[in-house]
Amino acid sequence: MEATNNTNTVDDTVDRIRSGAHSAVDKVANATSQAAEVLGQKGEQLKNVEQQFLEDCRGYIDKNPATSLGIAVGAGFLLSRLLSGR
Repeated sequence: MEATNNTNTVDDTVDRIRSGAHSAVDKVANATSQAAEVLGQKGEQLKNVEQQFLEDCRGYIDKNPATSLGIAVGAGFLLSRLLSGR
């Protein structure tokens, strides 16, 4: 009779552990799913911001070609000085 009680206690303990493990896995899966959804939305927002930035840059270059050329030359000069190591 005592062996049966011990077996039932072990079975109950195993069932509780199994249930807890399933619950933990479900919580992690839910959190991961939510994180993936948020990252997808943020990625889409970043893509839209990038496209808007490129359109703005193109518009500025079309309206101010001489200024844009001067900025490009200045930036190139500064980069070459920084990267040359002198």
